[in-house]
Amino acid sequence: MYITALDIGSSQIKVLIAETDKDAKVSLASAFKTPSIGLRKGEIVTFEEALQVLRLAFKEIRQVNKAALKNIFVNIGGSNIKLQNSRGIVAVGRADNEIYSEDVDRAIKASQAINLGPNRLIVHTITKEFIVDGINDIIDPLGMVGNRLEVNSLIIDAFKPTVNNLIRAVEAGGGKIGGLIYNPLASARSVLTKNQKELGVVVIDIGFGTTSMAVYEEDKLVSAVVFPIGSSNITNDLAIGLRCPIKTAEAIKISCGAARAKEISTREKIELHQLDETLSSVVNRRFISEIIEIRLAEIFDLVNNELKALGKSGQLPAGAVITGGGAKMNGILELAKQELKLSVQIGVPGLLETESISDELRNQIGEPDFSASTGLLLMGFEQAAKETGWLPTKKGWFGKILGHFLP
Repeated sequence: MYITALDIGSSQIKVLIAETDKDAKVSLASAFKTPSIGLRKGEIVTFEEALQVLRLAFKEIRQVNKAALKNIFVNIGGSNIKLQNSRGIVAVGRADNEIYSEDVDRAIKASQAINLGPNRLIVHTITKEFIVDGINDIIDPLGMVGNRLEVNSLIIDAFKPTVNNLIRAVEAGGGKIGGLIYNPLASARSVLTKNQKELGVVVIDIGFGTTSMAVYEEDKLVSAVVFPIGSSNITNDLAIGLRCPIKTAEAIKISCGAARAKEISTREKIELHQLDETLSSVVNRRFISEIIEIRLAEIFDLVNNELKALGKSGQLPAGAVITGGGAKMNGILELAKQELKLSVQIGVPGLLETESISDELRNQIGEPDFSASTGLLLMGFEQAAKETGWLPTKKGWFGKILGHFLP
């Protein structure tokens, strides 16, 4: 069986393909990334352009195995996605009042009976707790005895036309979707441990077009948000401030950028002709860093405002975990600590310890920008395990990841 993770971003499409053999050993079959077009802020804006790049990606997937196109897990991450709490209540169905899986399913379905409004679609129903005859904070009620079963759920819903557009593009390219996963959940699944989620933590995924965050406490999702701002905004600011092309601004950001301006000497100069022969000006590196710091501080301010609304500002014992391509910016940890008033670390996908892949590939998928795609893969196999009953062995890189992140 193959599981394919398709991380569709505004700048790049990242793909991970894994397979499981008859002994339930999961191994990585392929990993690659390719530039994307036709997308903005995590959503398809030009269908034909997006379809074009998907077809190219699917051609490469097909070279691994055609079966890898039949079970694709895709991220969704636009800012139109909403979260709301809901409660479902049912009477226990059996005469002996023992709770069975059918009762659990009915309670969860009852929690989904909410007024979504026109053109909305439920993407995830996340169970926060079960309540049996008034006793709450129950994780698994199966086998318990009671008259009434309640469930507190977190409902994540999206704008249906946007989701349908994504599904249509994948299917038109020759793929079949196995699941749609909200981007903050995928990133969190990849870089957070159970202990961090138990203590209280926020994961911040800084992508090219968007920044997503997810807050966990007591091993439960508290909130998840996608902001329509990302590292591309830094590039745009540099292009305006330095009066240079976008391509040059991106190169300056990557090669000369820093998140903390005061740590850069005012004597450091950058000769732009070294990056773009059409430019002759010389700029101060601190000025470049000031532009970057202002935009990153704005991103962290959005995160902090959300934490304040939750009453969690500066109150998460496990701190913040920053991931995504934007996490590579020099000095971002120090800036995040300053802005968020939390301990901060860079989040990278789990334990990639295997002799079956090259050092180059291991280094590539061990970077923060592969966090969401690794999370898609993990959640894809977890869904397959629930549906088929198999469990991956702890041999190989994937099993070691599961062993690290599961209790």
